[in-house]
Amino acid sequence: MVVVYVLAALLALGVLVAANWYLWRRLFRDTTARPGPVRRAGVAVIAGGWVLAVGALVAERAGAPFWLQQVLAWPGFLWLALSIYLLLAVVAGEVVRPLLRRVLARRGRGAAVPKETETQPETETQPGTEAESGPGSAPVPDPSRRLFVSRVVAGVGAAAAVGTVGYGTYGVLRGPRVKRVTVPLAKLPRAAHGYRIAVVSDIHLGPTLGRSFTQKVVDTINSTQPDIVAVVGDLVDGSVHNLAPAAAPLRQLKAPSYFVTGNHEYFSGAEQWVAEVRRLGLHPLENARTELPWFDLAGVNDIAGESTGQGPDFGRALGDRDTARACVLLAHQPVQIHDAVKHGVDLQLSGHTHGGQLWPGNFIAAAANPTVAGLERYGDTQLYVSRGAGAWGPPTRVGAPSDITVIELASTRA
Repeated sequence: MVVVYVLAALLALGVLVAANWYLWRRLFRDTTARPGPVRRAGVAVIAGGWVLAVGALVAERAGAPFWLQQVLAWPGFLWLALSIYLLLAVVAGEVVRPLLRRVLARRGRGAAVPKETETQPETETQPGTEAESGPGSAPVPDPSRRLFVSRVVAGVGAAAAVGTVGYGTYGVLRGPRVKRVTVPLAKLPRAAHGYRIAVVSDIHLGPTLGRSFTQKVVDTINSTQPDIVAVVGDLVDGSVHNLAPAAAPLRQLKAPSYFVTGNHEYFSGAEQWVAEVRRLGLHPLENARTELPWFDLAGVNDIAGESTGQGPDFGRALGDRDTARACVLLAHQPVQIHDAVKHGVDLQLSGHTHGGQLWPGNFIAAAANPTVAGLERYGDTQLYVSRGAGAWGPPTRVGAPSDITVIELASTRA
């Protein structure tokens, strides 16, 4: 088994090195006529970006001083996002490159400039000189057509990547938008028709998202005037010691609020965070259930808690309830839906996926989760998955906007 892990790690490292070499080649080597400071700067940018990214990840997991986490997090995590879209841009550029060469070749022929063949080696000329490509031919200007194409494709690709990451970061920092979804429940009494649950997940307070972000989330939730608030995990990426001030605005939630753990709480001291959110006025549901006037509200711990003996216990949370009453379950991960179905849950509220966060991450998320985002039905149980309010790693979202969802329960008896 150890050998398998080592081989997998080596394969992943090899793919990463090859991808970054390709990135350097297209952005820096192919856009310069000869070796020099630009190519060396490219090596420094790409290698330095990954040093910061790895440093940010290690510092967070190792519990480094919080100021160091903050110093590393912004450049390191943003590089992760930027490198994804730079790579996608240069790959897309492979399609554009031959088309652009063809257009330039046609224009060149119209101006009596011979077509540059694919096999012709690049000819480096000194500034102010011209190279002849054959008897009677017109001079080919420096830089060559191939160099010009490389610069155009690289420049446009880099601008597109920076713009994508910049806009995606702005989308996170401005705060989540409200999404409204109506969910009919057969067992819900008429008196509860229109009951509103504000669902917020994956806030991910940490080195990049702090107190001001929490305040935006709280203000947005309060503006919807829900009957209750459901915080379905991954509130934090860090210890209570470092992040208690960032979480403090949760005390301002006006509606009764309930909390279940996500996998990141178990990386950050779950027991301490459960105690902290309780101190802030939220009600943790640790494999527990509370009977609200018109339905049962239950919560289970995240799967990650199994490593410490604090995993989900559906029997404890749901085993002895009155099955004639509607039941809403808070469970961080969508994969917990299968246990929810077995226990006759009417509606499960989850997060965890971030909707993929960074396109095309939605395809990876879809391979690991039964539902990536939105409302789906599994037998008699419905599952709603929020894209989440914050972001993990890069404070950036592309193709998966953050949200706070107001679930409006509808009685089919109304």
